[in-house]
Amino acid sequence: MDKNLLKTYDNKLERLSKALEKNNIKTVILERAEDVKGFLDERIPDKASVALGGSMTVIDLKIPEYLRSRDLVFHDRYAPNLSKEDMKQVFRNSFSSDFYIASTNAVTMDGTLYNVDGTGNRTAAMIYGPDKVFVIIGLNKIVEDEVDAVSRVQGIAAPANNVRLATGNPCTVSGTCMDCSSQGRICNIYTLIRRQNVKDRIEVIIVKENMGY
Repeated sequence: MDKNLLKTYDNKLERLSKALEKNNIKTVILERAEDVKGFLDERIPDKASVALGGSMTVIDLKIPEYLRSRDLVFHDRYAPNLSKEDMKQVFRNSFSSDFYIASTNAVTMDGTLYNVDGTGNRTAAMIYGPDKVFVIIGLNKIVEDEVDAVSRVQGIAAPANNVRLATGNPCTVSGTCMDCSSQGRICNIYTLIRRQNVKDRIEVIIVKENMGY
């Protein structure tokens, strides 16, 4: 990203960090995507159990490969040749993991995390279960308010994910959400995390780059 454009985000990130921390959500700002693995090295000890939420940000950062390379109990949703029952067990194991790593569809400037899920396994684990949740986002996930968060999902995240998954849902043609009733609809579970009771359980890692959908 252009350094001058990046500079314009500094004040915004300061305001967003204060809003998140007011909601008991810790915030860390990293300059580059390559800093993420070093951050996780420092925060996740060997032998810990770790799980992932479905996320293009996580994939772009090669977090699955990183976790496989470490001495961890990794509940790996991206392992090859998983059956439906295997995947179900991975999701269940995620709730008892020490650490959960995911992204979010949008973060509002008042410190709310907005998410839309297909089955709800990601949002459920973010809300309750793992002792620590790292939510990794790029600058492109930051929006002004909940109206913008909905627009972002409907116009960017949902169509892109539908194309990626080859669902054939209407948004893959129209380029925007059609609030469809398709059998393969992946936008089913809608959540807002406005605040958490356990201070700093969720930690938002903001990388000063654009990542994911």
